[in-house]
Amino acid sequence: MFEWLGGVLDAWLNIFLQPSPWGTVYLGLLFQGLAITFFVALVTWAIAFVLGSLIGIARTLPYKPLRFVTTAYVEIFRSVPLLVQLFLWFFVVPELLPQAWGTWIKNLESGSMLTAIIGLGCFTSVRIAEQVRAAILSISLGMKNASTALGMTRAQTYRYILLPMGYRIMLPPLTSEFLNNLKNTSTIFTIGVMDLMGRTSEMMEFTFKAYEPLFFATFCYLIINLLVVCAARFLEGMAAIPGFNAAR
Repeated sequence: MFEWLGGVLDAWLNIFLQPSPWGTVYLGLLFQGLAITFFVALVTWAIAFVLGSLIGIARTLPYKPLRFVTTAYVEIFRSVPLLVQLFLWFFVVPELLPQAWGTWIKNLESGSMLTAIIGLGCFTSVRIAEQVRAAILSISLGMKNASTALGMTRAQTYRYILLPMGYRIMLPPLTSEFLNNLKNTSTIFTIGVMDLMGRTSEMMEFTFKAYEPLFFATFCYLIINLLVVCAARFLEGMAAIPGFNAAR
């Protein structure tokens, strides 16, 4: 049994340590892709969180034109598949912009990564927006009335009461959304971003091996997701308020 396992590990090491056409071994190539995956996931999450929070807040305000615009944004981006959106951002949007802008975007060395960040950020932002809206609306009317009785403005009510409480409610679904965002980065290699899946596909193409690189990619996604879940559980415990529904 141990001899067989040792033979399998040696065979895998030989595959991963083979020189690649890009001047490094395939293992180094996969780690480069993993770094790009993590970078894109963090940047798109920051964009999605800020944009989604603003849109979610706007959808709870009593201003009909603002609510109409933000609702239209949510419904459009929520109804179109992510892969289609990436293709639209990459192939169509530069053609619709003024020629100088479109040419500048096409000539960018990191143009595909910029497109992936914008597309994935917008796609994730609508999901966060709905979570923010639901969290704010779930807070009891008594807390809102109490802030009014204390003389707080609407901005102060959101800043000191609704958003702090709402984000505590949102922590579990936000964790799931971050994991979804991380896994959704596996689609960006379709527009030329060499993330983990892009490098995995390259390794499969040049080595004619599928099992080993796919297992490596699966293992990386699994480890990162487990670390994120553990960090989120710790954060939930730190942010929990005794007697509130986010408390354990």
